Amino acid sequence: MKLISLNIGKPAELPYKKKTVLSGIKKRSVQTPLYLSKTGFEGDGQADLIHHGGEDKAVCVYALEHYAYWKETLNRALPSAAFGENVTAAGVLETDVHIGDVFQLGEAVVQISQPRQPCFKLAALHHEPKLALLAEETGYTGFYFRVLTEGTVDITSELKRTEIHPAKITISKANNIMNNKNADQEDLHMLLQLEELAESWKKPLRIRVQK
Repeated sequence: MKLISLNIGKPAELPYKKKTVLSGIKKRSVQTPLYLSKTGFEGDGQADLIHHGGEDKAVCVYALEHYAYWKETLNRALPSAAFGENVTAAGVLETDVHIGDVFQLGEAVVQISQPRQPCFKLAALHHEPKLALLAEETGYTGFYFRVLTEGTVDITSELKRTEIHPAKITISKANNIMNNKNADQEDLHMLLQLEELAESWKKPLRIRVQK
């Protein structure tokens, strides 16, 4: 695993269809050290605090390996932080990391809390109406860290997994369960019983189980 870039951005206007929306998805890579608090990197921000941000979504992470696929699929060069992520890293594929895994990130200690659910703002950023759906279908969604221990991170910091959660429910597995309308009750309960899973994911799962 390797940290490739640190990316931050404040909410800005984003053209969407015939209007503009406010979004923090436009991020820039930085070379200076950043303090990582419970709610995210200094200098970063979100416009929609209902669906983005908060302690369970402090850091958005995306795998470097996916960039080659998207460059070919979209037939264009992609800038840093093209998917609105705070951390671009190698070796963090959705098939290889798990809900609840713990990592050392510079001075900070972080934990995977949930997969990312791509929204229309990703499509708007790249002027590709189906991009959010494509990200969901490929499973190349990325994921979020919560911050267990605050600290400073810079581009030379080590990204090291220190704990693998014993349940070993990968981001891919969680995505498959959430996106499958006919998922087995057993799988829904399996996710719900995972203490480390963010509440924003547990809430819709509870509704599905009740139904």
